[in-house]
Amino acid sequence: MARDLRKKTTRPAPAIVKAQVLLSRRGISPGLVDGLDGENYRKAITQFRRQEMLGEADAMDPKTWQALGGDAAGDIVVEYKISAEDSAHNFAKRIPRDYARQAAMRRLAYTSAREMLAERFHMSEQLLVALNPRTNLRKAGGSIFVIAAARVDPPGSAQRVEAVKGTGRVVVYGEADRILASFPATIGSGETPSPQGEFRIERVVRNPTYHYDPEKNFQQGNNTRKLVLPAGPNNPVGTVWIALSRPTFGIHGTPEPSRVSKNSSHGCVRLTNWDAEYLAAMVKPGVPVRFVD
Repeated sequence: MARDLRKKTTRPAPAIVKAQVLLSRRGISPGLVDGLDGENYRKAITQFRRQEMLGEADAMDPKTWQALGGDAAGDIVVEYKISAEDSAHNFAKRIPRDYARQAAMRRLAYTSAREMLAERFHMSEQLLVALNPRTNLRKAGGSIFVIAAARVDPPGSAQRVEAVKGTGRVVVYGEADRILASFPATIGSGETPSPQGEFRIERVVRNPTYHYDPEKNFQQGNNTRKLVLPAGPNNPVGTVWIALSRPTFGIHGTPEPSRVSKNSSHGCVRLTNWDAEYLAAMVKPGVPVRFVD
């Protein structure tokens, strides 16, 4: 049975890895699967308990573990063979912070096999390394261990989306108010808060470029002119842009999944790339998005 690990640790705990994977499979995202007892993991437990009517708490107690199917679940860590395509991937040497320098690049690609594989399997780079110490992650045909947190196809189409500022989560509702999925999110900031009220999704753009306009957006470094940053997972809006009916606002991915819900955004709603992609598969233009406290 999973233990309720309150003591903070920097080493992945197998029980927490398993719980995070099982939550993710149910569409209740803990963000990064890292095996650590952190804020996003606790928020996911709270959401699961609320949906299963197990009480308002963030503890993985025996009843919660049983409802999650913890004892019976298997295939949490699986083997993956590195493909020739993985091995030949064209990585960026580094991603500069300055937008003008990013705009001069051909693609804002992954910077390493570790970053690419960790994101593909929804896990932290530290957990990937812990599962594969001293392993060459670029050797075609080589085997590595990864976590199996992939979700099945979305269980339905979204009828509305709520960005809940108080809990720092995005919740997706289907027919009859059934909760289809929920994700940890960065929702605005004190200086640039997200809007209030209800808007609608205007379009969904996969693999987007990023259009920077200091007059409409914010001041980044010394950049005073409009810039177009190339697409890629390290683009400022990640791999998905879901535009809202209020100009310049949207729901999008991020180049830094470990910072989701832990830092501020410039008014938009920021998810991990894989959560943004899962959301994109459930929504379409016209779906309402409500910002609530």
